[in-house]
Amino acid sequence: MKPEKKGMMTFNSIPEFHKILGTAEPGHPLVSVINFQDLGDFATEISEKAIYNFYMILLVKRFDGRIRYGQNYVDFDAGQISFFSPGQILSTNANAKEGWILLIHPDFIRDHPFGKIIKNFGFFSYEIYEALFLSEKEESLLDAVADSIAQECRVNTDQFSQKIIIALIEVLLNHADRFYNRQFITRKHLNNDLLARLEGILTEYFDSDKVSEEGLPSVEDIAAQLFVSPHYLSDMLKSLTGLNTQQHIQNKLIEKAKENLAATTLSVGEIAYQLGFSHSQSFNRFFKTKTDLSPLAYRRSFN
Repeated sequence: MKPEKKGMMTFNSIPEFHKILGTAEPGHPLVSVINFQDLGDFATEISEKAIYNFYMILLVKRFDGRIRYGQNYVDFDAGQISFFSPGQILSTNANAKEGWILLIHPDFIRDHPFGKIIKNFGFFSYEIYEALFLSEKEESLLDAVADSIAQECRVNTDQFSQKIIIALIEVLLNHADRFYNRQFITRKHLNNDLLARLEGILTEYFDSDKVSEEGLPSVEDIAAQLFVSPHYLSDMLKSLTGLNTQQHIQNKLIEKAKENLAATTLSVGEIAYQLGFSHSQSFNRFFKTKTDLSPLAYRRSFN
């Protein structure tokens, strides 16, 4: 364990994390499953911020206290799972009663195709308050996969062990992906409210002078105004509408362009400038890509 500064620790390896928790050495140095039932009050050991330079998947069934990720505290309840990428900061003042942590060092998957695939699971970039809530059936299924990973880590390492462990990790993440999509559906009323707020923000933006002065709003700016992470917003919108945040922004731009072309006498160049394009040619290409018509052809269709 390497001290960074007062109140900050950095864990670069899984064995050193086991050591600070007072648990037995991991069966595999690069992958481990730790059951909370086997721990004491680990918050007495890790009560300040820490950086974990490995992937961490945390399933909590019973949790006393609070855990902080970034600037946000979350009160854990039964059946929640969160995902963390290497280098993220996590701080806790809590005592986990039941659940497990799956730790995966990047070196374990670095030279394997899965090392690139894992980046496609957007929930590793979600905020902790966007955790996945599990049903008992979903929880049991993930428990079984984690148990299989733990068992494989305990056997002698051979030419098959990495392949088997990675396959099991991929199964777990694919289930989590499915369950997140289920959560988007079961919370549809909340997501519809988020969608309405998004539409309001975009309408206000495109009706103002901001688009000509600042260009298109970024996904990060929109997500910040909605108090969600960019990846969560895009994934939620895609499950609800089939379009991600960037596509929603572009569609709003096209709507505004169509409105100006149909209802004003502004030239195409003036409309392009109003919509944040430096050159009308760029606006022409963008409009035709989205509508299969040039701006002038679209305008002529109203005459």
